[in-house]
Amino acid sequence: MRRTRHERALGTSDGPAHAIIDIGSNTVRMVAYAGAPRAPTVILNEKVAARLGRELNQTGRMPDTGVAQALAGLARFRLLLDGLGITDITTVATAAPREAANGPEFIAAVERLGLAPRVLSGEEEARASALGVLGAFPGAAGIVADLGGGSLELIEIGDDRIGQGVSLPLGTLRLPPLIASHGDLKRPVAKALRDAGWDDPRGGTLYLVGGTWRAMAAYALDRIRSPLTDPHGAAIGAAEAVELAAELARADPAALRKQPRISSMRAAILPDAARLLQVLLKRLQPERLIVSSWGLREGLLFERLPEAARRQDPLIAGVAHFAAQRGCSATLAARVAGWTAASSTPGQRGSERLRLAATMLALASMQVEPNLRTHQGIDWALHKRWLAVSPAGRAMLAATLCANGNQLEMMDLFGGLASAEQLESAIIWGLSIRLCRRLGACSRASLEGSALVVEDGTLRLTVTEDLAALVGPQSQKDLALLAARMGLDPIIDVTAGGQDFHKV
Repeated sequence: MRRTRHERALGTSDGPAHAIIDIGSNTVRMVAYAGAPRAPTVILNEKVAARLGRELNQTGRMPDTGVAQALAGLARFRLLLDGLGITDITTVATAAPREAANGPEFIAAVERLGLAPRVLSGEEEARASALGVLGAFPGAAGIVADLGGGSLELIEIGDDRIGQGVSLPLGTLRLPPLIASHGDLKRPVAKALRDAGWDDPRGGTLYLVGGTWRAMAAYALDRIRSPLTDPHGAAIGAAEAVELAAELARADPAALRKQPRISSMRAAILPDAARLLQVLLKRLQPERLIVSSWGLREGLLFERLPEAARRQDPLIAGVAHFAAQRGCSATLAARVAGWTAASSTPGQRGSERLRLAATMLALASMQVEPNLRTHQGIDWALHKRWLAVSPAGRAMLAATLCANGNQLEMMDLFGGLASAEQLESAIIWGLSIRLCRRLGACSRASLEGSALVVEDGTLRLTVTEDLAALVGPQSQKDLALLAARMGLDPIIDVTAGGQDFHKV
């Protein structure tokens, strides 16, 4: 299919973009995705705060004003997508349209806009959220808690399988009436959990999905002055979570509104959500919390992928697509990673995938102006939404990019995220990439005609005789710097026919 000018402008190099419209109880949101199918990039994100579920407890209906806002927003979304040539659209509706007496009438009005909404059951909603978490965190095990405006979905995951899910009427719009009726949330939430068979300790990890949880994570990151800004992947220990929930439960929404990363809407509902979290922590007793920005919408995308695509590493897929748009192909990165293998850290779990990702970003950063590339690279590493990478992994990516530019004085920026040993490994990766690219510009000839080898306490750079002119003071300096970090002696050999010709 020929892509439109708009699709080309949006960088959808892997084919037409796909949009998901999620008609929720609090917001109606449209997100368009493009890029690598295993790690898609958001190219358009629009929402309308229609709050369709705000009167469900009182009237059993969606308010007329909310319905009008939602339909106006959906009409706008449809025009935007038509203008961009995006025809692959999935539309789903959740708790409010599912439960409201005027839900069928509303869905019919949505259909008249040319959309094909599917009303998800509570179990389907929980399953989609669980798929989103599994897509973002391969091998994830624990409980997914997806908090929306109208409902709270709980579902167990593990061994790449999804358990039985449950949907509880504990969405953020329903919490204030419960508090007004019972004085707090302890009794009604405990009863809802008990009636659903979820009133027992589960341990493990509690994966938090939903905008309110993300706002809570953003508050937590600011609270500890973390250098990270993306709440996705934020990990919070059980004791810290108890303290955080208690602090937010007492918080004044007016004070929360002053936080730059918390919207007025989220500030108003955060204290009640924190009270809900307090009960979940007490009843389920998780060992830690992890916040996932991937949920229902991304789960629907993940479900569409063939099995082979699902098994791809989402970090490598995302970074490869990003780097390719900036002049570094996956093939080139793989060759450079092979050339610099002597700098790898044997036995460090997950280090090779992280080293490959760091290599891609380091080479892509070379397309940025010299005075900008290090800071730009740090932003890529720390703040871009990569999947399946820990805060320590982000710090190692950033440290590699700094070392690639020999900006080692910036390491203090990442000390709170990774251990000294991890950062040292990343520095060695970056210095080896620096040596490789400055020796022969990462040309095929230079990669095939030279090698970096550790042997007998030395770091040996071998270069074939026909490429001997590539070796100069710059290469000697880079090799010496790398060898010193590795605790080795640097040697440069120029060879002919596989035999030593002379040593420099």
